[in-house]
Amino acid sequence: MLALLAMVSTMRLFAEPLSPLELRKRLAAGAVTSVTAPELEKYFGKAEEGSLRVDGVNIAWGVQRPDAKQVRARFLDNSGEFDLKKIDGTDWFVGSFTVPHGTGTLWTVQVDGRLIGDARQIEAYLPDPDTKSHENVPKGKLIQMPKWTSKVYAGTTRDWWVYVPAQYKADVPATTMIFNDGQWSRGYVPTVIDNLTAKGEIPPMIVILIAPGGKTNDIDNRSFEYDVLSDQYSKLLLDEIIPEVAKTYNLRTGAENRGIAGASSGGICAFTAAWERPDQFSKVLSWIGSFVDLAKLHGKEQGGDDYPSLIRKNDAKPIRVFLQAGKNDLDNPFGNWPLANLEMQKALAYKGYDATFVFGNGFHSDAQGRNTLPAAMRWLWRDVK
Repeated sequence: MLALLAMVSTMRLFAEPLSPLELRKRLAAGAVTSVTAPELEKYFGKAEEGSLRVDGVNIAWGVQRPDAKQVRARFLDNSGEFDLKKIDGTDWFVGSFTVPHGTGTLWTVQVDGRLIGDARQIEAYLPDPDTKSHENVPKGKLIQMPKWTSKVYAGTTRDWWVYVPAQYKADVPATTMIFNDGQWSRGYVPTVIDNLTAKGEIPPMIVILIAPGGKTNDIDNRSFEYDVLSDQYSKLLLDEIIPEVAKTYNLRTGAENRGIAGASSGGICAFTAAWERPDQFSKVLSWIGSFVDLAKLHGKEQGGDDYPSLIRKNDAKPIRVFLQAGKNDLDNPFGNWPLANLEMQKALAYKGYDATFVFGNGFHSDAQGRNTLPAAMRWLWRDVK
């Protein structure tokens, strides 16, 4: 009876759902009933080869091994090794640790000295407060638009969304920001827009979040639209999408009032739109941009790997560029993504562009880009009220 009462008391004490910090708190309490196997299974999922959860710079490992005596997790950049703790009465080994901001490395698990599974990626960043939703900040509206059938990209349809900030007024023209791959970016961009607009750090803007087109499935035209160097995508925006938005919302004209953003192939697409039409788009945000030779997939001789030489050989264009890349990004037959972005940064600097570059330890992911989105938006729109 006393043991049952102690277990009930402990369960009441630890009523919060698991997270790296919550797990650390429970382990520090030292109670064998502070964490249960069902909780661990729900939180970590299938974990015979190890499972990692990341929350900011706090991480939690879980490994489910019934016959193991020792389980150790290790970062392959030699930044740390961690012995995991066996939870009494279960076959789980767990641990919770803090890692430095900007960590980007591979990790492995050893069970009784034997490597288990493949090396896997981790990125960890101290979250920018403006990437989080705040109760006292007015919220805008995300509006899903009817599927768009394009004439510029014949035979394609696409999903797209318009985000209208709470501060928008129909009698005051708003700036415009376009995010490629809107099927993904719609999940996090509005929060940043809300926070920065409420603080007056960016002007009220109508945000267009547009997905690539598809012919037989939702986004099968993505690489052709994004990786090919041409003015076709800018025509889609200028001839079809922006005029459609302008039917409902009062938009400012002029390149200084328009920006475009994307990640990976969406990043090179953002640059291409401004490169082709600098009279219409003056601000570019590119994360892990694919400035490599993916255009070859579509029979094109000129691809993203040609941009550094094109930038160096042509007069500077009136565009502002924010680049982000990670040193652990892709390296394959189409090119080396970190090197490609470094060459872009050097070419832009050589020609005197208004450009900045954030180079971290990340992989081909949007983790660092999303964390730097508030800073990037402030930088890009710093002189527009």
